[in-house]
Amino acid sequence: MALERRLHTSHWGCFEAEIQDGAVVAVHPFRHDPDPSPLLDNIPGSLRHRARVTRPMVRAGWLDRGPGPDARRGAEPFVPVSWAKAIELLARELARVYREHGGEAVYGGSYGWASAGRFHHAQSQLHRFLNCLGGFVRGEHTYSNGALTVIMPHVVGSVRTYLDRATAWSVIERHTELFVCVGGIPLKNTMVSPGGASRHPARDHLRAARARGTEFVLLSPIRDDLPDFVGAEWLPVVPGSDVAVLLALAYTLVDEGLHDRAFLARCCVGFERFEAYLLGVEDGCPKTPEWAERLSGIAPATIRALARRMAARRTLINVNYSLQRIEHGEQAPWLGVTLAAMLGQIGLPGGGFGQGYGSLGYVGRAPLRLGPPALPQGANPVRAFIPFARVADMLLHPGEAFDFDGQRLVYPGIRLVYWSGGNPFHHHQHIGRLRRALARPDTIVVHDPFWTPMARHADVVLPATMTLERDDIGGSPNDSCLIAMRRAVAPHGEARNEYAIFSDLAAALGVGARFTEGRDDMAWLRHLYEGWRASLADRGGPALPPFDEFWAAGSVEVPDLESDLVLFDAFRADPERAPLGTPSGRIEIFSATIDKFGYDDCPGHPTWMPPTEWLGSPLAARYPLHLIANNPTTRLHSQLDVGAFSQAAKVQGREPIRLHPTDAAARGIRSGDVVRVFNDRGSCLAGAVVSDTVRPGVVQLSTGAWYDPLDPTDPDSMCVHGNPNVLTFDRGTSRLAQACSGQHCLVEVERWTAPLPPIRAYDPPAIVSRPDAATGS
Repeated sequence: MALERRLHTSHWGCFEAEIQDGAVVAVHPFRHDPDPSPLLDNIPGSLRHRARVTRPMVRAGWLDRGPGPDARRGAEPFVPVSWAKAIELLARELARVYREHGGEAVYGGSYGWASAGRFHHAQSQLHRFLNCLGGFVRGEHTYSNGALTVIMPHVVGSVRTYLDRATAWSVIERHTELFVCVGGIPLKNTMVSPGGASRHPARDHLRAARARGTEFVLLSPIRDDLPDFVGAEWLPVVPGSDVAVLLALAYTLVDEGLHDRAFLARCCVGFERFEAYLLGVEDGCPKTPEWAERLSGIAPATIRALARRMAARRTLINVNYSLQRIEHGEQAPWLGVTLAAMLGQIGLPGGGFGQGYGSLGYVGRAPLRLGPPALPQGANPVRAFIPFARVADMLLHPGEAFDFDGQRLVYPGIRLVYWSGGNPFHHHQHIGRLRRALARPDTIVVHDPFWTPMARHADVVLPATMTLERDDIGGSPNDSCLIAMRRAVAPHGEARNEYAIFSDLAAALGVGARFTEGRDDMAWLRHLYEGWRASLADRGGPALPPFDEFWAAGSVEVPDLESDLVLFDAFRADPERAPLGTPSGRIEIFSATIDKFGYDDCPGHPTWMPPTEWLGSPLAARYPLHLIANNPTTRLHSQLDVGAFSQAAKVQGREPIRLHPTDAAARGIRSGDVVRVFNDRGSCLAGAVVSDTVRPGVVQLSTGAWYDPLDPTDPDSMCVHGNPNVLTFDRGTSRLAQACSGQHCLVEVERWTAPLPPIRAYDPPAIVSRPDAATGS
């Protein structure tokens, strides 16, 4: 059969799928992409992998004993059932929960990364469906930047403004003279954007900036958080002490009279309160470079020299998302803004601050004036919500009160968890605790293409299609190319797309017409595209082709971008006419609102508060290595961990862990060894990579390896594959944001000398056939 190519897209890039005999045999990067993501290599071998869910499945214990809390989730076999039987069982259970407990007992736990498609977007489909039934308890903010998105509205107003409309890379490469990168700009992260990316320009922008003369400073315990070609000065900070260094930089600006008092008076409020803290008036401890050195390991002369360079040059300060995924994670982004305000360069081309360059690919890219089409989710009548990272707290402590952003809320009592897209075993911390939490609901439902750890812990597992097995439209608010994601291959096994599944469930529950509005998949795609095209024209945008032409062409360029943006330039020019969305209309270095909340773990101005687990804590005597559990290089989160690119990085089948040569030698560890990583919460096996790219005392083990317990019946069992979330702790950043603080923890590492246990993460669970269930009778 002749080869055929189909244009498609993913969160990590646009590509052409090469199809032969009904199978995807290769993928080729989009011809206009200057720097395609290597994650594309994960796609071909994943579509027909043995880890795919091929039929609807029901956990045997749930089928036999009925709904109810059950600690055996994750350890019992599954029974294949017909689609008719699965719809019948699930519709009956949904009807029971809504009838007896209402929408406040249903958690719509889907995360938004399952697909770059805007129609078959798992989270949108699930939320639309649950809203038709009576609503659901939702998760707000994200694991990625949950502290930032809560604190920043208090400091500078709208979060979306400075993320979606950040100073453009095109401006940075022309105007920035000194780029201070707190946490770096890892190019691996710039490969990923919600909704996909037709082009990856970050590498070229960095090269252009360096060629023009931009100097880079990297404040991070990991040297390759910036690419070598920028020639960065590396300040290998003790993990968790970044705030101390930023405070010492601010102290130096004040001490040497280098701060811009005119800008602070005109555009900010509360600097006097912060200045008193810097000088030690509040606590008797001036935040001098000598003070910071004791915490961070960075020499005072280095800190003072950097502060002087920052004041003398057009300086951009970027705080990576990773800095706020720790205890007190609100402080680093707040302090980044404060330091930029003290320099007086906010609103100038190439100056000021950024948060997210190097965290996601879209930050710094020109936004569309009108974002791509999206499926409407409807209104949710349930007001209850949780910060996403508090899901285990909610399940373990129903009825318990908690603080969040000035509110006193109560965790709802959840009877049914519905998860369509996403793997909380990647995102969530302290897996042993999470497993105990997942034992509490009556029923857990998962849609997924693969037997992920979350699918293994479900009661009802419905096989979902991958994007190449369905039609969709892909696009991002910060990308000019809209993609017709035409189906390339038939669904694997009995997999169905979310819309088909929810349509059948909605019909069984009497809300079919409300959910579908009388449209099938293609009718929805046409409706969404044409509505978006008309809205664009109504706003004076470009004339785009009608749907049939777009679909036949495979893509359309949308030349309606806002280029060369400079963050807060209008505010700088006239704070009265272009105020920020804060109570004062100014940058709030001191927030009276936060101060009134009275949170001891998030005061009214940026503050140094030592983490519970870091190399400066007493616990370091028992666990002397600081683990950084960052996002992986070889996949997006845990997606397609079965793929070729992800697998190629494994060490003896385990996720790689980087150790400094000094720490490795002290433990008799060499590259290629399998090691045990452990603390009081748990342990995992990983494959050693000895490298001086990490600071001494630091080990780095990325998230995303599929959780693979040695004993599935034991929530605290060792993960033999290398998931660091068996080690990380599950506490909110503070009472303000209650966000994820799981990027850092203390561990010890030892060489593994026992026989190596097999990797079973990609094997389907035990399956028990029952003819009556299979036929649907």
